[in-house]
Amino acid sequence: MLSNRQLFLQHLGQTSPEPMMIEIDRAEGIFLYGPGGKRYIDLVSGVSVSNIGHGNREVVSAVARQAEAHMHIMVYGEMVQAPQVGYARLLVSLLPPGLSTVFFVNSGSEAVEGAMKLARRYTGKKGIISFENAYHGSTFGAMSVQGSDVFSNAFRPLLPGVSRVKFNDRMVLNAVSSDTACVIIEPVQAEAGVIAADHEFLALLRNRCDETGTLLIFDECQTAFGRTGTMFAFEQYGVVPDILVLAKALGGGMPLGAFISSPEVMASLTVNPALGHITTFGGHPVCCAAGMAALQYLINNDTINSVKESGELFRSRLNHKLIAGIRGNGLLLAVTLTDSKYAREVVSRAPEYGLITDYFLFCCDAFRIAPPLNITNAETEEACSTLLKLLDDISSGS
Repeated sequence: MLSNRQLFLQHLGQTSPEPMMIEIDRAEGIFLYGPGGKRYIDLVSGVSVSNIGHGNREVVSAVARQAEAHMHIMVYGEMVQAPQVGYARLLVSLLPPGLSTVFFVNSGSEAVEGAMKLARRYTGKKGIISFENAYHGSTFGAMSVQGSDVFSNAFRPLLPGVSRVKFNDRMVLNAVSSDTACVIIEPVQAEAGVIAADHEFLALLRNRCDETGTLLIFDECQTAFGRTGTMFAFEQYGVVPDILVLAKALGGGMPLGAFISSPEVMASLTVNPALGHITTFGGHPVCCAAGMAALQYLINNDTINSVKESGELFRSRLNHKLIAGIRGNGLLLAVTLTDSKYAREVVSRAPEYGLITDYFLFCCDAFRIAPPLNITNAETEEACSTLLKLLDDISSGS
């Protein structure tokens, strides 16, 4: 009889020639467990999805209640469904007044697609500006605004009218013109190795967009819901976007994305033509119930207040001759090593030591630290001790 690992390779579409091939049987808190009981500390959180850990009872209960009440009943936007309404209301209560209308979709890629469609529809313009080393998803439109050719060249031609400029470079502000429909930017470039936007650059970009009638889109798929120490990363800048893109932790472990804007801007998708964006499973009631429960947990347990402290504990404990530096805020950290070969070895050997970490798409000399936000100090200490042991062994060649 074939094993699950063999069936995985035989029947599932693969994303690379060398998948991690770690079989997971269950998960709880910050830990993943293999079929034989081997325990792994999760330092990835499903790429910032599992912000409140695995198996959270409040989220699991919300999923069960909603699944029993009803699951899918109609394409998004046609029927009044309490999970969608309740979650949208909770989300906008945490956002500035200009971000008060939520359009739920399936994923971050679809949210980016919807945001760009919305910007072109509302402004009547075609130009789109994105940034080097940005990552916004893998669908054609989202890939078109990706900040590297490595993953997109094989799929050209892509979306026309897209210009790519340098991140944090004030000289590129003049690229934003009266023909630009939108600028899409991550306040913190996650896959670049956690590179934060310069405060003054982001403020100048906001002003330039206002001058040219261009909509400013913030992609916070990885950074929202406390990951960088505030509910949304843009709060640290005092700059408000015209459209906010969310996903990953938005669903509390279930697949969910959203783009959020003002009622005036969002209304442009409803006419000429109607059904400007439609999605069958966007805002799935079970996903919205899970996401709302996860967000309520973050709020009710004051989880975000501990995020900066946890991040500082990682920084203070991870001192090693192979570590060149640590970038990031809160619990989205890039640990840069003195050579990219060490980063590759850390990621590939980490499971042997009971750790799960990951690369960054556009940064080859660093590995990721992004555990669930409710990681305890004791768990952080354990993770750091294990990482240091791994680095010692790599350094000594053992």
